[in-house]
Amino acid sequence: MKRRLDAMLAAGVVASLTVMMGGCTSIGAVAGAVAAVSTGAVTSNPAIGIGVGIAVQAAADEAVRRVTKSLHGDQQMAIAATAGALPVGETKPWRVKHALPLENGHGEVRVLREFDSALATCREFAFSVIAGEKPGAPADWFVASICKDQDGWKWASAEPAVGRWGTLQ
Repeated sequence: MKRRLDAMLAAGVVASLTVMMGGCTSIGAVAGAVAAVSTGAVTSNPAIGIGVGIAVQAAADEAVRRVTKSLHGDQQMAIAATAGALPVGETKPWRVKHALPLENGHGEVRVLREFDSALATCREFAFSVIAGEKPGAPADWFVASICKDQDGWKWASAEPAVGRWGTLQ
């Protein structure tokens, strides 16, 4: 029993240190490691512990991906709505503020041109993402496209967004 408690305590310490040093990408690994050590200690069977650890890590990684994709989608929708409401040549700020301070963002949107494709009316625009809230904070600029459907303006380009949001579009 003492050996199991020692193993669980060690797993807790490792998990705490990993969470403090890492970001969201380490959540799945930490959860999987803690689950593996705890299950292996309780069942005295390391194979069961490894299996549970792998399953917990996969589930936690998927949950983080879904949440991150949703938060990035909020930013894309805010930028698309701002660009869709502007006349060509105009500039307006955009901002997303979530209840939790994760993936908040702000910057400017500038509509460059409007054009008709075979399927929809589209717009090309530039948007900035300002790093931080301090005056004079650096801004990165990206170019993207939106197209209008029956529900409003929707994000239409993948490549410019890859630099900002990775492959989680």
